[in-house]
Amino acid sequence: MSDPALTSQLRVASSHPANGGGLGARVKRLLWCAGLFSCGAMSFAAEKVKVVYWDKWTGPEGRSLRAVVDAFNRSQDRIEVEVLTVSPVDRKTLVATAGGNPPDIAGLWAYNIASFADAGALTPLEPFMREDGQTADEWQARYYPVYQRITRHNGVVYAAVCQPAMITLHWNKQLFREAGLDPERPPRTVHELDEYARKLTKRDPRTGEITQMGFLPQEPGWWPWVFCRWFGGQLFDGENITLATDPRNLEAMRWVASYTKDYGKDAVTKFASGFAGQFASPQAGFFSGKVAMVLQGVWYNAYIREYKPGLDYGVAPAWPSAVPGIDDFSLAEADVLVIPRGAKHPRGAWEFIKYLSSPNLQAQSREELTGIELLSYIQEKNSPLREWSPFFANHHPHPKIDVFRRLSASEHAEITPDIGIWTEYHREVLAAFANVRLLTATPEEALADAHRRLEKSWARHRRSLERHGQLPAKQNAEVKP
Repeated sequence: MSDPALTSQLRVASSHPANGGGLGARVKRLLWCAGLFSCGAMSFAAEKVKVVYWDKWTGPEGRSLRAVVDAFNRSQDRIEVEVLTVSPVDRKTLVATAGGNPPDIAGLWAYNIASFADAGALTPLEPFMREDGQTADEWQARYYPVYQRITRHNGVVYAAVCQPAMITLHWNKQLFREAGLDPERPPRTVHELDEYARKLTKRDPRTGEITQMGFLPQEPGWWPWVFCRWFGGQLFDGENITLATDPRNLEAMRWVASYTKDYGKDAVTKFASGFAGQFASPQAGFFSGKVAMVLQGVWYNAYIREYKPGLDYGVAPAWPSAVPGIDDFSLAEADVLVIPRGAKHPRGAWEFIKYLSSPNLQAQSREELTGIELLSYIQEKNSPLREWSPFFANHHPHPKIDVFRRLSASEHAEITPDIGIWTEYHREVLAAFANVRLLTATPEEALADAHRRLEKSWARHRRSLERHGQLPAKQNAEVKP
C-alpha cells in the first residue's frame, strides 16, 4: 500500500475494539477507496448494514420507538435498524452476550448498566465518540448532569438515554378544595405532606373504614429506596453498604411506618387492597379519587388523559423538602441504549445511538422533530438534553413539561446508586419496606437484616471485580461530588 496516511487509518480501524480487532466496515471502505477491495466492496457499498435492536416495550411505547427507528432508517441509506420485542430483555441480552450472539443494540433500564458493565457485557462508547472527534465529556455535555451520571459506571460512558423521566408529587386539586386546602399550593415539606394527608383522609362515619387517604408511601411503591436518599441518607458510600449504618435511612423507614401506625394497619391494608396494582386502570388510587397525592413521573399525564380525562391536578416543583436547605429534590429515571460486547455491527449501532442523541434543535414543526425529541414528544416526556428545539419547548403535549425540565437541572436530582449488585439491593429494600409498613418488623430490624445479606453479596461481588482487575482504587461513590 503506497499511501502512508491510509495505512495508518487501516491500522487504527482494524485494531479498534468496535471492529473486534478485525476488518470491520470502516476498513473495508478504506480498502475499496484504495482500489484493494474492488468487487466485494462494491457489493458492500450497495448493501445496508442490518442492525438488530432488542427492546422491551410493546403498546404505545413500542409504537413510538418504531416511529423513531423508521425515521432513522429513512434518514440515510447505509444502515437498517430492526426492532425486536424481547422479554425479559435484560436477562436475554446477558445470556446472548455470554453466548457470543448478542443484539447490536439493547434497550435496558438504567439500573442494568452497573451490573452489565461489571460482567464485561457492555461496549464502552467513548472510542466511538473519539472517532467522531469528541471527548466523552464534550459529547456528554449535551445532557443535563443527572442524565450524564445515569449513563456512566466507574467514570466510563456505557449508554445513551433513550426514554428519560423525572418523578415528583402530583395532587388532586378538587380533593384539596373539598378539604379546605389551597388547590394551587402543594405541601412544601414532609411535615406539611403529613398534615395535608391527615386533612385529606376520610372515614365512613358508620364503620370507621377509610374511604379516602391523602397520601400512602406504598402508592405506587416502586422506589422505596429513594425515601432514604430523600431523607438525606446514603445506601452505598463508594466502598461499603450503608443501609443500616446511616441513621437517616432509619429515619426514612420510621416515617414510612408512621402512616400504618397513625391510620391503623388493618384499616390501611383493607383500603389499599381495593386498588393495589391498578396503575394503568380507572380504579387506580389517584384516578379513582381515593388517594389525593402521589409520587409519579412525567409519563403520568398520558395515563390521566386515558383513565381520568379532565382531572384537575397539579405537579409540584419538587418533592416536599425532607432535609433543611434541599428544596429541589427529585428522582430521575431512564431507559437506556447500550451496545453489548461482541455485537456484530457496533459502528452501525453507534450511528443509531448518535441519531437518537442528536435531535434537530432548530425544529419549528412536528415534522422536523428527530431523535430523542421525536421520541419524547410522542411519549409526552421531557428531553434529557440541555437544549430544546423551539417546537419541542413551546408545543409539547404535556401541559406541565416546564416543571420536569427544571427538575432535570436540579443538583439534587437523584439516580439509582452506581453499584453492580443493585438488582439484589433493590429487592432487599423492597422486602424491608414491606416489613416496615406492615409492622411485621421494626425499621431497625428490617434494615439490619437486609444490610447483613447485602454486605455478604457486595463482598462476593467485590472479590470478583478484584480478580478481574475491574475495581478502581476507590469505587465510585453513590453520593454526588
